Amino acid sequence: MGGGGWECTVKKAPVTACIRLLRERSIAFTPHEYAYKEHGGAPHAARELGVDPHAVIKTLVFEDQGKQPLLMLMHGDKTVSAKNLARALGVKSVSPATPKDVERYTGYKVGGVSPFGTRRQLPVFIQSDILQLPKIYINGGKRGLLIELVPPDIDKVLDVTPVAAIAEEAVA
Repeated sequence: MGGGGWECTVKKAPVTACIRLLRERSIAFTPHEYAYKEHGGAPHAARELGVDPHAVIKTLVFEDQGKQPLLMLMHGDKTVSAKNLARALGVKSVSPATPKDVERYTGYKVGGVSPFGTRRQLPVFIQSDILQLPKIYINGGKRGLLIELVPPDIDKVLDVTPVAAIAEEAVA
């Protein structure tokens, strides 16, 4: 009575729109649940799971100046530069969406946003070097749930556009 031999897990994953989509597309993934902490973000998730925060990928929702939503996938230990992102997209400006709009656009609550299985199909941009990592941990559509998968599988499910949008770190 196994649950689809292609899924690399012994633990049953909570069923979210993300999980359903990945199963429909036969994408191998491993779910990892952890104790969610309000405002803990990717660093907290990385600590809870004992993984490199650089491999924990944040799914951020932005809006351009025309209020058109988009998703940006970024390393958990890095910050998105709105200026760099807008430049890469060829728009005047982008800004983070409000928590209410995040849920309206994606169907997910802040802290549980996955790029997979969103309510509306949104353009997805990814920090280009994420695609070079051997594996990543990205939200599974629920607070306290990350899924482990290989970056090339993202492109099998989503139409992602690589960009360079990391904020420059201040030199001390």
